Amino acid sequence: MAKVKIVDLTLRDGHQSLLATRMRTRDMLPILETFDSAGIYSFEVWGGATFDVCHRFLNENPWERLREIRKRVKNTMLQMLLRGQNLVGYRHYPDDVVEKFVQKTIENGLDIFRIFDALNDVRNLEASIKFAKKYDAYHVQGAICYTISPVHTIEKYVEIAKELASLEVDSICIKDMAGLLSPKMAYELVKALKKEVGLPINVHSHYTSGMSSMALLKAVEAGAEMIDTCMSPLSMGTSHPPTESMVYALNELGYDTGVNLDVLLEVREYFMKLREKYSGYLDPLATIPDTRVLVYQIPGGMFSNMIAQLKEQNALDKLEEVLKEVPRVREDLGYVPLVTPTSQIVGVQAVINVLVGERYKVVTKETKDLVKGMYGRTPAPIKEEIKRKILGDEEPITVRPADLLEPEFEKRKKELEEMGLKNLSDEDVLIYCLFPQTGLKFLKGEVKEEPFPSPAGEVAGEFEVEIEGVKYKVSVNPAK
Repeated sequence: MAKVKIVDLTLRDGHQSLLATRMRTRDMLPILETFDSAGIYSFEVWGGATFDVCHRFLNENPWERLREIRKRVKNTMLQMLLRGQNLVGYRHYPDDVVEKFVQKTIENGLDIFRIFDALNDVRNLEASIKFAKKYDAYHVQGAICYTISPVHTIEKYVEIAKELASLEVDSICIKDMAGLLSPKMAYELVKALKKEVGLPINVHSHYTSGMSSMALLKAVEAGAEMIDTCMSPLSMGTSHPPTESMVYALNELGYDTGVNLDVLLEVREYFMKLREKYSGYLDPLATIPDTRVLVYQIPGGMFSNMIAQLKEQNALDKLEEVLKEVPRVREDLGYVPLVTPTSQIVGVQAVINVLVGERYKVVTKETKDLVKGMYGRTPAPIKEEIKRKILGDEEPITVRPADLLEPEFEKRKKELEEMGLKNLSDEDVLIYCLFPQTGLKFLKGEVKEEPFPSPAGEVAGEFEVEIEGVKYKVSVNPAK
């Protein structure tokens, strides 16, 4: 009987996708020992936006979250999502910071690193993979961001996977952040990767388009050994397929998941109560499939961000033009996958092009940096005339972007000491390295936990939440 490992994302991507990453550590801890007895292979509990949100909005030390979860989880692996050279932030950090971060993460109890780069530029993954190996991480997974374009062929994905295999990763993850992976492509891509690369395959597919349960089943049929799911109260919509349903379906089809459904039902009950408690963060639109992604290939968060920008400029009537401009900008900029931060770069530039009335007359710093090579190598070459218009006589860089960065860890540590913050742990210094402004506020004890914008909490009216650097307004009904 073929085994299929279940990776449950409830404690990271589940609440990041549906609750603006706002689940508090104290609300995770009571269910962990029960959840740990379910037979899940791995819990994703860290990385992504959790590090940022913990210290910025919840007045929580993200390292403490990892330690507290590790204390209670004895049978299940713990894993994180690491943005390659960006770690858990939004820019490239020098290699000394990457090394220290990976080392401390392993020391604090993490088993599995899932490492990706927004451009699929494997050079941006080299350092974090190397250091995870150096400090004996249990498992290092190289992720490929899945997207659709003329250059994103099965052959191209196999090529990226072979580059990752040459770095000695333990498995390959197909990371479908926008829910674009169709059942047919899931089957064909997994088949090709198994044949050409031979490493274990993990499939991660958001429910955004409504296809991901089908895609995961076809991936398993093609030989994928691991799939990503979320407990049903935090599943579907912009999240992932429900853990319980996928386990039931796989068991019935003769696959061995090793998961106890009775335990999952107990865990489900707990998360149902939490969903109610956090309901003020829940945008009802995020809970239903957004099939527009199949036409526009625009992830939900990027779509709502563009609408917000147009509303601000009283230009909502230009939405159709912007939707047509997004694929043009994406093509101009080398068919970049639409995932943080490239989704914001492409979306904002498309809005500017339409509002200004002349393409690339005004460009953002981020667009210029992308064209200059500061984010890495784009999947296809950037159009020559666009490059000239944006950079003028400036030459793009061809080296790995982090090669241009000076070591930073000791410098940041010294800055903190000069500000009177002495005897800090390396983990504390890393908070400041990654997030100098908000990290400093946290270390000085100036952050207050934000109130709940929910029927269970104190705030009504309009509430602003920030997800991966993008602000959204959420309307909240007062508690009755």
